[in-house]
Amino acid sequence: MDKSYLEIENNPSAVDLNNVPVIEYDRFYTEVSDLLRDGSNHCLSYHGFERDNDILFICLIADDSSGKIRAFSFRAGRELSSVKSLTTQCPAMHVFEREIHENLGIDFDGHPWLKPVRYPFNRKNRDEMMDNYPFYRIGSEELHEVGVGPIHAGVIEPGHFRFICNGEKVLHLEIHLGYQHRGIENMLSGDLSPLQRCILSESIAGDTSVGHSIAHVQAIESLSGIEPVEKLQIERSIALELERIAVHIGDMAALCGDVAYQLGQAVCEALRTTIINSTQNWCGNRFGKGLVRTGGTNYPLNDSLLASILKTLDDTGRKYAEITERIFSVPSVLARFEDIGTVTAAQASSIGAVGMAARTCGIPRDIRRSHPFQYFRRYGINPVTTGSGDVLARARLRELEVTQSIKTIKDLAEIWDHQEGDAGMPVYAEKLKPGMLAVSLVEGWRGEICHSVLTDSRGKIVNYKVKDPSFHNWMALALAVRNQEISDFPVCNKSFNLSYCGNDL
Repeated sequence: MDKSYLEIENNPSAVDLNNVPVIEYDRFYTEVSDLLRDGSNHCLSYHGFERDNDILFICLIADDSSGKIRAFSFRAGRELSSVKSLTTQCPAMHVFEREIHENLGIDFDGHPWLKPVRYPFNRKNRDEMMDNYPFYRIGSEELHEVGVGPIHAGVIEPGHFRFICNGEKVLHLEIHLGYQHRGIENMLSGDLSPLQRCILSESIAGDTSVGHSIAHVQAIESLSGIEPVEKLQIERSIALELERIAVHIGDMAALCGDVAYQLGQAVCEALRTTIINSTQNWCGNRFGKGLVRTGGTNYPLNDSLLASILKTLDDTGRKYAEITERIFSVPSVLARFEDIGTVTAAQASSIGAVGMAARTCGIPRDIRRSHPFQYFRRYGINPVTTGSGDVLARARLRELEVTQSIKTIKDLAEIWDHQEGDAGMPVYAEKLKPGMLAVSLVEGWRGEICHSVLTDSRGKIVNYKVKDPSFHNWMALALAVRNQEISDFPVCNKSFNLSYCGNDL
């Protein structure tokens, strides 16, 4: 039997789309479902797009044990109305199939509920509106519903949470998103200049500017035949770890605020500022915008800047260790963290959780290790894990990853110091290879980011697909609050800190 998929060995990679076998759906269904029953495999991306007179579907499956990616494809006519649902065999596929249904109108037989995911402007059924979202309901005089959002009493983005409660106990949470559309994927596959695409990629999720922009430039570089020099790879890796440190410390502040531990909140907020100020000193923007560009950088590291970053890391790392020791020894804090919002390893595996949501359940899923990119191909990372799957595990993971990232930056800085030459200047006139599929993975602070790009016979981008880790992990939050007091929701929500705009695009 002919091979049913193309095996991609490196991250990032650009492969000839013609080398990805186009198979019948029944075979696709069988082989993908068989793969996903193995816990070492998970779905990176699955989507369809209109091509010529047909719809071409691309499914990317990551093998965490071998570091390879399997690319599957099947083709269907535009008259296709339904196919058998993979969700019945692999629950993690539910959101991918819901998105395909929303965008292309294809039904998946056996899917439990093909609810809208994003409400994009070009969705197939324009009768599906935000105001008539089909919330799950339980008929009972003893139960009541509580709605939160979409407008919140802080600075967070819009999203609606609908709780079904028995008294104060949450029986069910439904998360209704789709309020934050900017048409990112359509613009990235439109007539933008290379520089405009770089700038746009930084705004996919504002707190992951470095992570998403690295994912973007990796895809473009693989399509252009550009191999960044090691010095540039090191600098990008340092920037990514600075972003991880800054958000983790900021999230620790938010967690302390939600349980009224003001000392922890105030100290962590101040410490976060020292890290983002280091990024601002580097490139002029606290969130790293402008720092990552294709083929080179406008803001190369230098000795004095690197020395300043390392000095800040020493000071901030020491103070962060001191405050986290206090945080995790205060009984009132531990009472609000421990055994609150628990997600089991089985649940995390079932929903295809990635990044922090997986690692706090003992699943060592980390793209830096399984599918290494940039200088992580040479500098190995051992994923930090915690096992209890509760708010305490998610807080502890932040503490441990900050410590690991500080050490990583120090190690990378020493390697950088022995590199000759410079990082090079950006390349904005790249010519993309025609008829290619590019796949780019990055381990952002939330988890796995996936950008996949297709070019036509002229080298023009015709399809750009973005997958933020939140796309997988919103379901983890819904599971975490089941059988919890509704008053536990804020701290559960902060412990994941998922992205609304990264999901909605």
